[in-house]
Amino acid sequence: MADLTTTADDLELGELQRAGTEMTDAPAAPEGHTHGRGGEGGRHLDRTFSRDPQAFAEPNSRQEIWRFAALPRLRALFAAPDADGPLAFSWATGAPVEVVPMTDARVGSVHTPFDRLSAIAMSKATEAVVVSVAGELAEPVIVSAKGAGGVAYGHVVVDVAPHAVGTVVLDHVGNAQYAANVEIKVGDGASVTVVSIQDWDDDTVHACAQTALVGRDAKLRHINISFGGSAVRVTPVVRFAGPGGDVELLGLFFADAGQHIDNRLLVDHDMPHCKSRVNYRGALQGAGARSVWTGDVIIRATGIGTDTYEVNRNLLLTDGARADSVPNLEILTGEVVGAGHASATGRFDDEQLFYLQARGIPADQARRLIVRGFFADVIERIQVPDLVERLLATVDRELEQAMA
Repeated sequence: MADLTTTADDLELGELQRAGTEMTDAPAAPEGHTHGRGGEGGRHLDRTFSRDPQAFAEPNSRQEIWRFAALPRLRALFAAPDADGPLAFSWATGAPVEVVPMTDARVGSVHTPFDRLSAIAMSKATEAVVVSVAGELAEPVIVSAKGAGGVAYGHVVVDVAPHAVGTVVLDHVGNAQYAANVEIKVGDGASVTVVSIQDWDDDTVHACAQTALVGRDAKLRHINISFGGSAVRVTPVVRFAGPGGDVELLGLFFADAGQHIDNRLLVDHDMPHCKSRVNYRGALQGAGARSVWTGDVIIRATGIGTDTYEVNRNLLLTDGARADSVPNLEILTGEVVGAGHASATGRFDDEQLFYLQARGIPADQARRLIVRGFFADVIERIQVPDLVERLLATVDRELEQAMA
């Protein structure tokens, strides 16, 4: 596809260096490896967890977790205003979905806020939407959230029973100043796909923390898709409840002029013999288009036999767009199968466009083919035909707007 300048670091078992590091919230590790920005002796990825908003300092760009965030656009939500905007959740009749009070035992069983905005959202939400997956679902469960302006808070729980199989789609449209939390509990031996779509109007601010707890020998495919919105920030966290867990985190985003899309991930390998794969792809076009991808992975002393790899690739379609890509990897045991990451950001390749045009393909179709090919690694894993069709149509529409 595009001519990308790539930097990669693949760490295999025989190459791990022992640096004598340990983490404050993990069992003491006599030896380890810290890789990525910071060099803080295994503490770079530590976080505070609390439901109390006052447990967190006022966010600023000097704090690692907010370093690349669109703070001016999020500032109004930091003040914890009361909800004043209608946000309507809907789903198909008969779907395994219910609305429960925030005192329900399933709320907070997986997610504890790790930043001020997540804690505010949890304290301000008055009810939660719970999706229960049991047995094998014949069709995806689609939960739509539609905003109509104003401030809104949300909380969603995806509760997957042991050995269940299914797909859950969370679809966000309309406009709002929206802060929310999503928690995903994957029972032992279960296999679930959770898709989060941010397709808001251009004036929306969306900040959502999403935490998954993956059981023994369970599989989770988490797909995060962001198109619309002025500022969209999604912060997935994955933890393991037993050995043998398998997680795939996929992301796709398209930033237009003035948009700021921020994805900050954390995969916490504290159980033995678990696997994680991260693949995020983004395209940017227009003056001031901005994306941030931060991929944090911790392999704790107890995470022996871990197999992990993360990659982020960004395609700059026009001048004036900026993509930041920050992979971080901290390893506190030498007994891993493999651990590594890759990051690439590059401009749209005019030579490829010329090549296709020279073979009789019109410029707009050639551009569409190149971008579709760039996204192919993620799109082919979605496996929801209606969603794939909608996704490709949105990409085409974005490109048409740029060429108009």
